[in-house]
Amino acid sequence: MKPGPAGNQEQEMIKQVELKLLPAEAADESLVRLRAIRKSRLPEKDIKEVVVTRRSIDARGPRPLVILRADIYAGETYSPEPALLVNLKNVEKAPAVAIVGAGPAGYFAALELIELGLKPVLFDRGKDVRTRRRDLRAIQQYGEVNPHSNYCFGEGGAGTYSDGKLYTRSHKRGSIYKAMKLLVEHGASSDILVDAHPHIGSNRLPRIVANIRETIVHYGGEVHFDSFVTGFIIDKGRLLGVVVNDAEEFRAGAVILATGHSARDIYYLLHREGVRLEAKPYALGVRIEHPQPLIDRIQYHQSPREEHLPASSYRLACQADGRGVFSFCMCPGGLVVPAATAPGEIVVNGMSMSRRDSPFANSGTVVAVELEDLLPYQGHGVFAGLAFQQEVEQQMFRFGDGSQKAPAQRLTDFVKGGLSASLPPSSYIPGLLSAPLHELLPPSIYRRLRIGVQEFGRKMKGYYTDEANVIATESRTSSPVRIPRSADTYMHEGLEGLFPAGEGAGYAGGIISAAMDGQNVAQAVAHYLR
Repeated sequence: MKPGPAGNQEQEMIKQVELKLLPAEAADESLVRLRAIRKSRLPEKDIKEVVVTRRSIDARGPRPLVILRADIYAGETYSPEPALLVNLKNVEKAPAVAIVGAGPAGYFAALELIELGLKPVLFDRGKDVRTRRRDLRAIQQYGEVNPHSNYCFGEGGAGTYSDGKLYTRSHKRGSIYKAMKLLVEHGASSDILVDAHPHIGSNRLPRIVANIRETIVHYGGEVHFDSFVTGFIIDKGRLLGVVVNDAEEFRAGAVILATGHSARDIYYLLHREGVRLEAKPYALGVRIEHPQPLIDRIQYHQSPREEHLPASSYRLACQADGRGVFSFCMCPGGLVVPAATAPGEIVVNGMSMSRRDSPFANSGTVVAVELEDLLPYQGHGVFAGLAFQQEVEQQMFRFGDGSQKAPAQRLTDFVKGGLSASLPPSSYIPGLLSAPLHELLPPSIYRRLRIGVQEFGRKMKGYYTDEANVIATESRTSSPVRIPRSADTYMHEGLEGLFPAGEGAGYAGGIISAAMDGQNVAQAVAHYLR
């Protein structure tokens, strides 16, 4: 029995069935095959393949069930779908396209360019995925922030060491399946083609990212690390290339800008060059960490959970004083990590390993920040949201002791507005400081968060507990700046040859949506150059 869409089959798919199984039953491939054939009511001797194409958890009843969708095939032969990488040809001598940023938007744009017969040349300010680990260790253990290599910057981008969740609702933006299939062909489990909420894990993503780089180089592309773009070559309203490390010029037929949501210096550089930018809404708040067994007990009605059940998760949202309050980037069985990109700020994020076996569950819990909320910062112009974001991050750092220890509060004390005498255990390695977050957070953010978490406690009995930590600051949910582009050509509306892509441009939110945006932009670049 094979997971994933069967794709290019010589035989005909003759029946699709849905199974509701206990977790242990769903983990038994032979049993799944037998149940699927029985439900199809087809003669077993005629069945050539049973392919599970969808897997999800239904925890609404007294005992969780696994819902499987399976396609049943009959015929003389079974022909698995061909690999996507067979479409690639060497592009070493082809016209070059510069890509700034080696995150999902940049790397998937590069793969798409190769398929289209163009040569990608990538520049990333950070380090390769293996060397980058040293800088992550430095921020975790010593509070040292490398502004070019951290949890946000470096090969693979923010997603590599921030969990690797692949869920997206951006079904109209491109081929989710193509992006997923490319990940599988570079080492990800084929389970991601089946799971309703696919996940890779921060322990496995680095190898996959390195494999993508090897593919790019093998087919004639280039990837340059420690290559910080410090200037643009512009002539008569057209972008001709980039300046790297204040010294090297690289000229190309087009430039794909895929720098991620935290590359503030790129925004400032574009602004100095007169390139039009826009302020955009985003969200800001905290990260809330619960014991994972508590979440399992709430969601699955059992603790400890059954062996074949994944760590349970949640998604919560409500309205508070006219603004959305919602959970974001929920990491079951995960860790809270320091995600600052410059000294003097406290930023946190969440991640999970592939097994999701940490005793903690954490989720960003944030408030929507609309443009009208930024009126006190209007003196910063297009950077009003960025200024607000920075002010909160730096306020949290000033409260601390100069390290990456994060200000925190018990959830119940956060709501009551009292300082916590002690804090529950946490996965956050740099450590927590008991802090009056009700005073440190902007009043509008705190007020709405306070309303929101109480509402979440009513929706999810047991969520509101003194066993949970509220940790500041979850502020990098998305970019507060957008680089505008044409909806038809994907090119900047004022600078010919500039193709903004991914989260940093304001057009994606997560690994898969960024990857698809990179693919779309690459197709637009190919059309432009031809």
